[in-house]
Amino acid sequence: MRRARVPERLASPRARGLCPAADRRVRAGRPRRAGRPLLSALRAEPAWRFGRPAGAGNMSSPINDVLRKIPSVEVLLLAPELAETAVEYPRDVIRAAVRAAVAATRKHLLAAMPDDADQAQLQRTVVALALGELRMAREPHYRKVINATGVILHTGLGRAVLPPAALRHIVEDLSGYSLLQMDVTTGRRGSRDTRIQWLLRQLTGAEAATVVNNNAAATSLVLHTIGRGREVIVSRGQLVEIGGSFRLPEVMEVSGAKLVEVGTTNKTHARDYERAITENTAAIMRVHPSNYKISGFTSEVPLSTLIDIAHARGVLVYDDLGAGAIVDVAQFGFAPEPTLRDSVSAGADLISCSADKLIGGPQGGIILGRAECVQAVRKNPMARIVRPGKLALAALEATLPLLLDEKRAIAEIPTLRMLARGLREIAEQAERIAAALCERRVPAAVSTAKGYSQMGSGSLPTQNLPTRLVVIEPEREPAGALARRLREYRPAIFTRTQKERVLVDPRTVLDGEEPVLIDALVGVLAAQG
Repeated sequence: MRRARVPERLASPRARGLCPAADRRVRAGRPRRAGRPLLSALRAEPAWRFGRPAGAGNMSSPINDVLRKIPSVEVLLLAPELAETAVEYPRDVIRAAVRAAVAATRKHLLAAMPDDADQAQLQRTVVALALGELRMAREPHYRKVINATGVILHTGLGRAVLPPAALRHIVEDLSGYSLLQMDVTTGRRGSRDTRIQWLLRQLTGAEAATVVNNNAAATSLVLHTIGRGREVIVSRGQLVEIGGSFRLPEVMEVSGAKLVEVGTTNKTHARDYERAITENTAAIMRVHPSNYKISGFTSEVPLSTLIDIAHARGVLVYDDLGAGAIVDVAQFGFAPEPTLRDSVSAGADLISCSADKLIGGPQGGIILGRAECVQAVRKNPMARIVRPGKLALAALEATLPLLLDEKRAIAEIPTLRMLARGLREIAEQAERIAAALCERRVPAAVSTAKGYSQMGSGSLPTQNLPTRLVVIEPEREPAGALARRLREYRPAIFTRTQKERVLVDPRTVLDGEEPVLIDALVGVLAAQG
């Protein structure tokens, strides 16, 4: 079998053998940070830096001598720390962890090219790395943290906090077999989102609805359904890129739709859309700017005008609302945000949004609109590829009923509750936390200050909420070191840092977490080096 060749244009000069000597000189001459332990260097270096340098087959004897000092796998398995793990893990698992640790150590040494190394230190390093590998088998990655950043929809911390009603529904009704996709009347296979469809129709006024696993999937599915092989018109000012390099032009290409750009970055007029419509036009797409804002000399076409233009020519309108508000966020101090009901009332044929942003539910993508359009989306074979699982469906089914009563929604959906928190309430909490730290005489200067919370996850860009921060200036270590040790605490505490100060925003500290947060701050501050 012939080995696949790396295309010449993708191969680096080093991979093509053009500069092996220069590469060796650079690596051999790279100074190591003075006093930096090998284990710390291994943990700090990204994996891609561990590559074998060019010309490694002709390595000088010093690096060969260093590599020979790495103990063998059999010797390492006899180390007391690893021998003790035999009670908890099979020997094959321990051996694999040791081999991975040895490989990581070799790669680091090949990258650093040290002239010498202490054999005992190398053994301690490899053993520590192996124990870290074994912890992956025991300790869950997904665990509870306290979000003291003030970012309400923190993508890295799971976005929307699920309402208690959603958690109860999952635990009580999904702990065994559950009624996922069966019709109890006929005993035959049915729809898995019947009640969710009904709830979304009640909340938005749409004729029909369906759910997929996120809004990126919803966008791809809608475009594939209505635009495959045809043209979809989008304003140049709405050709967005969201997290993970998810770019709308590339999504269009993958979906099979042909992107037709109109207008300019800052200004698009009705006449631009009118001129772009052809016999091959499937839809006009409006993309709500969820993670950016263009201000100043700007102009955009209202959704109602787009619908008039499109429907007069027999063209569909797809409105991608992104964050997807059901509750009007203007009451929380934000600029008015289009709601799902607004888009339905305007006459959009298809609308999509996230379920885990302003709705405050689990990760999901909501698609709603005219019945015949939604039905076409549901029949698309791709719909099965992106359908959500029972956990997400159950959480969403328990979240949506809360939104039927706005007051109840604000009280019981954590995302909306955090948005609605008044500055006075937050300031009182900040003062309590600061006072508790001072009473316990932590080695730090503690105060409170004005600040701002953020919505996060690309929702409500450029808009912030006034808040009151707890400001901690540690006496014995940099703020970054304190923030890192707080993240390593159990439960992990995530904060912000600014100008050698650790900032704690109580807005995102949930009910019942304040005592745990205070104890963590006291303990970690007391343990400063």
